[in-house]
Formats: sequence, structure tokens, C-alpha cells
Amino acid sequence: MPHCIIEHAPALDGQHLVRQVFAGALDSALFEPDGSDIKVRAYACDAYCVGADIVGSANTTDATHFIHVTLRLLAGRTAVQKQELAQAVLARLQALPLQNCSVTIEVQDMERGSYLKWLA
Repeated sequence: MPHCIIEHAPALDGQHLVRQVFAGALDSALFEPDGSDIKVRAYACDAYCVGADIVGSANTTDATHFIHVTLRLLAGRTAVQKQELAQAVLARLQALPLQNCSVTIEVQDMERGSYLKWLA
């Protein structure tokens, strides 16, 4: 597990972001070595605002772009482990040729008592 949820500007390649975030989570060495427990998904946001740049369509090319990654983990990881995970994902995103882009990462705990999983 984690659930890695990427929200991003539509001008950015979501599939490429998915691969980079997956690789960063794998780099952290907190999960299965084959990555089988890492889940990543990306959502392009058609309307967003970064500072004074209000974007209403995917055709805007001069606005500030953004990537926000939420990393959701079952509760129990240490603060150091969470920081290492965030740093590993950030390092992968920093390797991309991004320009005029705000990148943020947040690690959140999921309560074990209320998390359910079913493999069909």
C-alpha cells in the first residue's frame, strides 16, 4: 500500500507522472520490492488557480502549472519513514523537465480500523 493520488495541470502528461510517482514510492524501500502494493492514479484538473494564474482550459500555456501528490498510508509509519517517502517521490518529480510548475507532496495516514480491501 500506498495509494498515490496525483492532481495536476492538464498540460502535463499524467501517465508520465504516474510512472515517476510509482518509481519514487518504490525507491523509498517501504513497500514490496516488486511494487505490487503501490497504487497510483492521476487526475488532470481542467480549472485551477496557482497564485494569480486562473486557468479555465487545457489550452493555457503561460500559466503556472501544478502537481500535487497525496500519499495515503495505513497508520503506523514513523515520521521519518513518511519524510523519506515524500523525498523519494519529490526526487523523481524533480528529475522531470518541468518549467513554471509548483510541486507539492502530502503524506496522510489512513485509519486501519476503517480501511477495507477486497480483491475480486
